[in-house]
Parts: sequence; structure tokens; C-alpha cells
Amino acid sequence: MRIGWIGAGKVGFTLGKYLLLRLEEQKKAQHTEFADMSVSGYFSMHETSARHAAEFTDTRYYSRIEDLLSASDIVLLTVPDAAIERVWEQIRLFPIQGKLICHCSGAMTSQIFSGVTEAGAFGYSIHPMYAISSKTESYKEMQQAFFTVEGHPQWAEAIRNFIVSLGNPCVVISAENKVRYHCSAVFASNLVTGLFACAEELLSDCGFDKNQTRTALAPLFLGNADKVASDGPEDSLTGPVERNDVATVKKHLHILADNERSLYQAASLEILRVARCKHPNRDYSEMERLLHTGFGQTSE
Repeated sequence: MRIGWIGAGKVGFTLGKYLLLRLEEQKKAQHTEFADMSVSGYFSMHETSARHAAEFTDTRYYSRIEDLLSASDIVLLTVPDAAIERVWEQIRLFPIQGKLICHCSGAMTSQIFSGVTEAGAFGYSIHPMYAISSKTESYKEMQQAFFTVEGHPQWAEAIRNFIVSLGNPCVVISAENKVRYHCSAVFASNLVTGLFACAEELLSDCGFDKNQTRTALAPLFLGNADKVASDGPEDSLTGPVERNDVATVKKHLHILADNERSLYQAASLEILRVARCKHPNRDYSEMERLLHTGFGQTSE
């Protein structure tokens, strides 16, 4: 099976390099099920990017999309979400019978490949639950990534098994759950980034410079993230909401600007749900009223 990429951005670079290295390791270990697996190369609307990706992965650059399709049994579209449907409309004009056409979007499903079954091909979404931030460095971290597969049942389990054999956990999910799944990833990654930015801004208002804010917040942030990931939210939860410190939360709400207060309330209400699980006999009713109303005025 030959695997080719359409799109040569961060995801294309990363997955191509990672797959190539893992295949080499498996072949050296004489795992015969990988003997016929190979990476064909890259096509991109931006020729320079495709050439660089091919050089980076020691594969081939294709100047025409039809040549990449001809040389590949599995085609991964590592293009921006907004471009997936447009690229698919190009692909379907060529002979693709028996091929597996995949994209790597977290939120989109394989249903974006309209008419793929009629074309004799199979459509899938394959998504690594990992923040790929660098074209040339992120592949080193991909061993940690959890993958999901969604698409036609003909090959979904085989794709899952292949990813697991590379050393990554992977599950098959339904199209109906894809957006909910992606929301989970956004909550755990992107939204946390926004909360961290808000924390930096608050320290900046206190007179901290940029280096001081990072130095101050990093141990708190990383230590808590590690604890949550290893022990779960309940065992990791601390702070004024957890200990039912209404007076402190009032003070916080009083000094925050409107957008900061909204963030604080929304996040704290979710924390409150976790706190109630952790302390089922504790009365959090006053805390709940405060967080819902946002009345932060205090005479203390």
C-alpha cells in the first residue's frame, strides 16, 4: 500500500515524516505486515511547499495531482478544512477506484467526500488529537498522539489496527460524534490557551513583565496540567470554588473586566460541578448563586 499526501503544511510534513520513520523501524524489526507499505510523496498547489516536504521526508514531489493519485493507494488530504471539498472535487475527476481518500480535519467527517462510493473509492477522516505546531519538529512528539478514524466500515477497522501497530492508541468513532469529539480537543487545548493568556494579562496589570509572567505561571500551569492528566479533575481540583470560599470569589468578580468576568463565571461553574462530585455533602448553593449572577461587589 502506497500512501501519498495532497497538501504540504504542518500536518503533511509531520505525519509524512512520522509515518516514514515508524515504517522504517517496523521493517528493520522484520515485521512482515509492513513490507509492502511505503510513502509515495506529495502534491501541493504550492510547488515549493511540496518540494520541501518531499525533501524533508526523502520522498517524491509530484507536479500533477493525477500523478500523485496514480502512485498512491491511500491519499491523505492535509489541506485547510476550507479547501477539503474543493480538492475532493478535483480528485473525483480521475480514476480512484479502490483507493482510500482521507482527510485529517478534527471537526469534519468523511461525508465531505460526496459521491465517493459511486466513484468506487472509500472515504475517511483520520485525526491526531495533538497540537501540531511545527513543520519540522512536531513529528518527534507524534508517538504520544491519540488518533481517531471515521468513515466507511470497509476499511475503518483496518486503518485503526494499522495506526495501533505504529504505536499510537486509536479508536473508530461515528460521524455523528465527530464535532463533539473535536469540541473536547478544543476545550483541552485551545480554550486553555485563552485562559492562560487571560492569566498573563492579569499579571501584566499588576506590573509583571512578560518574562516574569511566564516564570510565575509556568510551574502552576504545568504542574496542574500534569496532575489533571494523570489523576483526573476531581483529585486535582483546588482553589476558592472547590473550598467554597464565597468571599474570595466575590472579590475576584469585583475586580474583573466584563469579558474576564464572563470567562471566570463560565469556567467556575464547570469547576463547581466537579467540586460537587468531589464533596457531595458540601453545600455550594450560595457559590452557585454568585457565579450565576456575577455580583462581585463586596464590602469586605
